[in-house]
Amino acid sequence: MILVTGGAGFIGANFVLDWLHGCDEPVVNLDRLTYAGNPDNLAPLAGDARHVFVHGDICDRALVEDLLARHRPRAIVHFAAESHVDRSIHGPAEFVRTNVDGTFTLLEAARAYHAALDGTGKAAFRFLHVSTDEVFGSLSPTDPPFSEDTPYAPNSPYSASKAASDHLVRAWHHTYGLPVLTGNCSNNYGPLQFPEKLIPLMIANALAGKPLPVYGDGRQVRDWLYVGDHCTALRRVLEAGRPGETYNIGGWNEKANIDVVHTLCALLDELKPTDRSYKDLIAFVTDRPGHDRRYAIDARKIERELGWRPAETFETGLRKTVQWYLDHQDWVRNVQSGAYQQWISENYGQRQGSPA
Repeated sequence: MILVTGGAGFIGANFVLDWLHGCDEPVVNLDRLTYAGNPDNLAPLAGDARHVFVHGDICDRALVEDLLARHRPRAIVHFAAESHVDRSIHGPAEFVRTNVDGTFTLLEAARAYHAALDGTGKAAFRFLHVSTDEVFGSLSPTDPPFSEDTPYAPNSPYSASKAASDHLVRAWHHTYGLPVLTGNCSNNYGPLQFPEKLIPLMIANALAGKPLPVYGDGRQVRDWLYVGDHCTALRRVLEAGRPGETYNIGGWNEKANIDVVHTLCALLDELKPTDRSYKDLIAFVTDRPGHDRRYAIDARKIERELGWRPAETFETGLRKTVQWYLDHQDWVRNVQSGAYQQWISENYGQRQGSPA
């Protein structure tokens, strides 16, 4: 059995679904069900005895300890995090609470649990921490991609809180011998992503005939990783990664935001045509504060040591993603609650912009 935190969110839910599709090892899924944690993401597992869902908070030490004592997992896979940069700018306290305090609570509970295991169980136990490339800061157009040895230089409250959690994980291994693994991934996209992030936001707005807000000049570059590929990488890290090691997980797909939006519009023009191109909806808006210019991942270590490489190209992954959102409009409508609309209005409503 494994314990997954944040398994009702975007990447976590994809991981849980993928895990139980590929094996029968049970999952205990701990999620606080904040705005981005969606029980509908786990609907295919309704009635499945292999999936035990627990509505709770990773900051609740007594709850975490009870779950470890009752279920005796061989691994903890830690997804639970606040993860949206814009929200961290508006309200950083929740990011510190969940990403820093929550990770600390998990590590302390895992340390006590690991110490009490017998020889075989202790040797097999792993704590897999899921992190981000944003902890490394911003690259210039000519800088080499981030490697596992790139110094940390976080620039947003979100990335700073994730950097802090990475440092805690590293320290608990170095100081206490906790067998940890860390994966620093690039921008994920795919099914079940909450429509505040670039790709699902653009799809949802385009289908509703609303403006497609692009920050600044749209030339910010990200490395795009299909979420299914990320799940495969994490399974491989859990299976064969060396305790104490960090693995960068990327898609080898550097794309400027505006190019992503143009590609999305072309796909929608093909798959859901209207009387005009969706590109007519593009609107450049005032950039967000401290917006990092470029991220890029050097994923050669995980390929060299663990034999993993992404299966999807950006083109194949994006087509699957657009088709999923077209086929699941009920899911989109269900997550676009009043609170979601209020957030979109708060974040984008005051930004000056004009149609492209």
